[in-house]
Amino acid sequence: MLIQVIKSKSDQQTPSLRPGQETHAVHDAPISGRPATAPGTVAGSDLGAACNHASPIPLYSQIRELLRARILDGTYRSDGKMPSENEMVRGFGVSRITVRQALNDLQKEGLIFKIHGKGTFVARPKAVQNLMRLEGFGEAMAAAGHETHSQVLGHRVLHPGCHVAARLALDDKAEVMEIRRIRYLNRDPISLDVTYVPVELGRRLVKEDLPSRDVFLILEQDYGFRLDRAELRIDATLADATLAEALAVPEGSPVLRIERLTIAIPERPIDFEFLYYRGDAFQYFMMVGRRNEADEQSRSHPQKGGKT
Repeated sequence: MLIQVIKSKSDQQTPSLRPGQETHAVHDAPISGRPATAPGTVAGSDLGAACNHASPIPLYSQIRELLRARILDGTYRSDGKMPSENEMVRGFGVSRITVRQALNDLQKEGLIFKIHGKGTFVARPKAVQNLMRLEGFGEAMAAAGHETHSQVLGHRVLHPGCHVAARLALDDKAEVMEIRRIRYLNRDPISLDVTYVPVELGRRLVKEDLPSRDVFLILEQDYGFRLDRAELRIDATLADATLAEALAVPEGSPVLRIERLTIAIPERPIDFEFLYYRGDAFQYFMMVGRRNEADEQSRSHPQKGGKT
C-alpha cells in the first residue's frame, strides 16, 4: 500500500541509535509492546445487568455495545485486562461463541487486543494528526492536549545517497546533516524520526533545543523561513531490531513509515525526513472530496458574458 499526499502551509537510510554506531538499513521486519499483565482488571460479576435475553437485538450485539460503552467511559481502562471469556459466559448467560463474536468485533475496531495465554486487554486510544494542514508533531499533539518531547539520539554530517540528495535538490558532492530523534507522546515512545537538511542549516539546528521544540517552528520563528507545503509518501512496514529498540516494541510489530519533504517559499526543498510511527498508537486523518463533473465543465467552459 502506498499513499502519496501533497500538503500546503539516498537511498533510504535508517539511523544508528548510538553515537558511533554504523547506520543499518531498515528492512521490512518487525511493533507491539503491549504489557503482558496490566492494571485495571474489572471483575465480571455485574456483566449480565444490561444483557436482555428477550430483546430482538442479537445477544452478541448487546454484549459488544455494553463492552464498548464501558471502554469509552473508562470503566475498563487503557491497557487494563478485560473480564475473561469464562466470566463473560457466566455473567451474560450466553455461549462462548457469542462472547467471542462480540470480542472479535471490538478487536476489529481496535478497541481491544488479545495476548495468547494472558487474556484480552483494552487498547490505548491512538493519537491522531490531521493531514489537512502542515504541522510539526509537537504543535499538532499539543493542540490535542498531549504532552510531547524528543530524545536526540545523535547527529552527523554525511554525503547522502542518491535518493536524499535528489529530494533536497542537491548535487552529488553536497553534504547534509542527519539528525536522529525519538519522539515521545505522553512519555511513551511514538516515533523514530530521521531528518536530513542542508549541512549549513543543520549546523545551526543541532545547537537548538530540539528535545522540546519542533524543527518547523524553529525554521519559521527563529530562521525566518516561510514553509509552503510538504509531500508525503506513506506505507507500512515491520520493525526490525533497530526500530524495535527505539520504539520499545517487539520485532515484527507494525510500523507506519512516512517519507516527508518540506518545501519553503520560493520552491526550496528544506527538510527531508523518514518517520517511523508505532502502528498501534498513531494514525493520520484526512478528508478528501470527490471532483464534481459539473464544476469541472463549468471551469472548462465559462458562461459567455461572465466576468474573468
